[in-house]
Amino acid sequence: MAASTASRELFTEGVRAVLHTWPVLQIAVDNGFGGVYGQQKADWMVDVVQQYFHDNADLQQYEVEDFIAQLMDQEFDTVVDDGSLPQVSISLLQVFSQWQQGALQQLQHTISSLTQKTSQRAKVTAPPTQSDDSDSNDETQAMDCESSSSSVSRADAPPQDEEDGWTVVRKRK
Repeated sequence: MAASTASRELFTEGVRAVLHTWPVLQIAVDNGFGGVYGQQKADWMVDVVQQYFHDNADLQQYEVEDFIAQLMDQEFDTVVDDGSLPQVSISLLQVFSQWQQGALQQLQHTISSLTQKTSQRAKVTAPPTQSDDSDSNDETQAMDCESSSSSVSRADAPPQDEEDGWTVVRKRK
């Protein structure tokens, strides 16, 4: 019994490694898509996905994709349309297959290779803003001048009706 518990824990670690290295889930957690408990939802998702694999025999890739897409939509208000769902589903199916076959060494190697990717996590940063305020003030003033010049030189010209019933609208100068 202890061996099966230890191997089940190894499978759970495999699921955690796959999901926590998935950029969509990382972005959802980092940006608070799941609310203040986003990290707890991501951890909960690991448990739910591993339980889904244990409760269902002969899962197909599309079933895993649908399940994960549903979880992301319900828990993080995120529709995954970047094409990564098939990759994540294949990785999860591979981890489950290794665990089912008893290839625990291979599973451990897969987990360690995935966790190495965690350290290479992508960060999105805003580009630095220019500290030169004179450029932005000049742009603002130019916009103000353009809007004020069009309102000052207003000449109300009535629309002209053509013979065939169309109204010609002329550009104001």
